[in-house]
Amino acid sequence: MTDYSVEDFWQHAPSGQIIADTDGRMIQANATLTKWLGYDPNTLRGKLFTDLLTVSGRILYDTHFGPLLNMGGELNGVTVDMVSADGTRLPMFLTANVKSDAYQKPQFLRISIVDASDRRAYEVDLLQARQQAEREQGRVRKFAETLRRSLLPPMLSPPAGLEAAEYYYTASVDEVGGDFYDLFPLSRTTWGFFLGDVSGKGVEAAVLTSLTRYTLRAAAVYDDDPVEVLHNLNTVLSQELGGELSRFCTLIFGKLTRSDDGFDVHLGSGGHPPPLLFGADGSAYYVDNIGGQAVGITTEPHFVASQFVLAPGDTLVLYTDGLTEASTGVGRERYDDEGALLRFAKAHSPTSASRIVESVSALLEGFGAGVEDDTAVLALGVPPRR
Repeated sequence: MTDYSVEDFWQHAPSGQIIADTDGRMIQANATLTKWLGYDPNTLRGKLFTDLLTVSGRILYDTHFGPLLNMGGELNGVTVDMVSADGTRLPMFLTANVKSDAYQKPQFLRISIVDASDRRAYEVDLLQARQQAEREQGRVRKFAETLRRSLLPPMLSPPAGLEAAEYYYTASVDEVGGDFYDLFPLSRTTWGFFLGDVSGKGVEAAVLTSLTRYTLRAAAVYDDDPVEVLHNLNTVLSQELGGELSRFCTLIFGKLTRSDDGFDVHLGSGGHPPPLLFGADGSAYYVDNIGGQAVGITTEPHFVASQFVLAPGDTLVLYTDGLTEASTGVGRERYDDEGALLRFAKAHSPTSASRIVESVSALLEGFGAGVEDDTAVLALGVPPRR
């Protein structure tokens, strides 16, 4: 007949069991616990329960766990290290309560002990995995930041009489976006500049960004027409990418030529958001270059040209769509869905390159997590006449 006796359950329960007096001196310990600890069943009788704990565990029990048990009558889920007969430390979960008489006077303690070795090993593994993940994440972030810096000019090189300012908003520290810009001299009187956005993120986007930047710089030396520069870039990208429709970039390329008291600007646009022109008279409007196609998306693209004069007090601002498509936090509304960017521009005109970049950076910072894509801003301005 199967033995369902209480004695059998007490002795061979899957947890260690102790009955101790109110001073913590053990009256009885079950066979499960004595087997775990390597003691003879009768040797624990009369010993203090805290004698089974490590020194630190004993101090913690005397100063914290014991008082909690005496005051509240229960102690739940405490992790302690117990010491076996051969000195081995064994991690255990400790639960206890107080048996009181009819007058609520404590009579003895009931202590239940569960082997926590697997849990401790799991916690150690989890900690090591988390530390490894943090190290890997740190390496990823450092790589992303290094790669991102390598794709942007270390400094802009504006000509005398032109102020230049730039800003790059990083939406994710773990990923490399495809936004880029540059300003560089082509001759004693002419400077080239560009700002664009490559499709995608990560290493592939970085490779395409690098190819685009160096191709633009090389093509700008041989072609005076910005639209032809974009066509040369399109040819290179088509050859290198083998017609991959998912890999392309939107881009504005321009040339600055010194005039009497300002600069003649000649732009070529390939599917990029139109620049903003802030006038010295307080006006603000988009440059008319809408309609071009993205670079690299077809072998026979259509690009759009525009020309104007950047006079004293005028400022030109180029930006990527991370700004216009930032989430406002109101449903699915994006920042520029209802023309907010132009209203922002009119409220800040006239301005200078450095002031408008500060204003745009503050605007982006205000969106917080709403900016889901990297954003590049490049501003070029001619100081007003004194």
